[in-house]
Amino acid sequence: YDIKEQQLQDKTFYALRNVAKNFEKIGRSIPEYDIVTQTLPNYFVVNVNDVINANNLEYFLLKEFENVGLREDFEYGIYDCATDKMEYTDYISFTENMEDVPLKDDPLLIYDQYTYYFGVRFPKRTDSILRMMPTTIILSVILVVTIVFFILAISVILRQKRLSELQKDFINNMTHEFKTPISSTGIAADVFLENPIIQQDTRLYQYATIIKQQISRLDRQVEKVLQIAKVEDEILALKKENFNLSILLSDIAKAHQLEIERAGGSLSVEIQPNIEVRADKVHLNNIIHSLLDNAKKYAKEYPHVTIELSKKNKAAILTIKDQGKGIPKAFQDKIFNKFFRVPTGNLHDVKGFGLGLFYVRNICKAHHWKYQLSSEEGVGTTFSIKIK
Repeated sequence: YDIKEQQLQDKTFYALRNVAKNFEKIGRSIPEYDIVTQTLPNYFVVNVNDVINANNLEYFLLKEFENVGLREDFEYGIYDCATDKMEYTDYISFTENMEDVPLKDDPLLIYDQYTYYFGVRFPKRTDSILRMMPTTIILSVILVVTIVFFILAISVILRQKRLSELQKDFINNMTHEFKTPISSTGIAADVFLENPIIQQDTRLYQYATIIKQQISRLDRQVEKVLQIAKVEDEILALKKENFNLSILLSDIAKAHQLEIERAGGSLSVEIQPNIEVRADKVHLNNIIHSLLDNAKKYAKEYPHVTIELSKKNKAAILTIKDQGKGIPKAFQDKIFNKFFRVPTGNLHDVKGFGLGLFYVRNICKAHHWKYQLSSEEGVGTTFSIKIK
């Protein structure tokens, strides 16, 4: 804006000096210096030092403004020292019909340093400057809008961050508070199961067994939530060690085989022997259990699961397949998000928190393992992990 304003001022000074020189050419005397004075941002006075003819003045103004390309509405007046007023005022418009343009109510200012002079005022100078910079105005508006949206986005992000921290603190505190009653209830269940009287009563023993199983399941869920909180806080310390994955996988398969067969399904195991890996054994054990639990939970009618372990290019390839319900393509990118579960309407026949695959993903990332999910709705799901 300042640059454009300075350009207009330079053109105005140059044109008004030439107007004064035109009066000199027709026999009027002008001073050698201090010809044009700017008293206001849009008001200029020109010292001619002699009587001024109004017709000549208007002609010279239009001619010199045209020469410098200054097509801006202006108002001029001639100072009359006899009356001490600005006389012979007129308004020249390049944009409107001059007959329809009324003179301003406020008269041109008197300048007491000169005796014979005329004044020129540009009432629309600000508008003229703004018209010269449309690109700047548009970009400035875009910048302001961008800054406003940026500030709003930052405020939303910060608010979401605070809510996320509150949620995380609540979950951490809740799970830690659960640990004590779960442990106490588990000990009580063990006491019941070891009591000879309870063992002789089939009904009581069955109830005690159910309590123990459900307490163990709840303890695993709480432990999983705590582990996920550590992963999110990036304080998860992996305890890597060398071990035989083939043996570990065989033991896990045996633990799940009986439950799968009781449910009327089948478990197929294809494990190459003596495959050694270096990883956190506890976390790897957890994610294998989690994948097998999903394969059982999301079976169509009877769970049919396949576990494969092979070695390729010094990497162990672990694959778990099922012939279950499958995952719709629309949700396959979201299935690893925390607390996400495939929408099933009002039907909640599969229990869970949506933490299993989130945990699997984070453990794989912590180990820098590549994982892949392929699924087809109504056919089944295959999950593969490349362990290096």
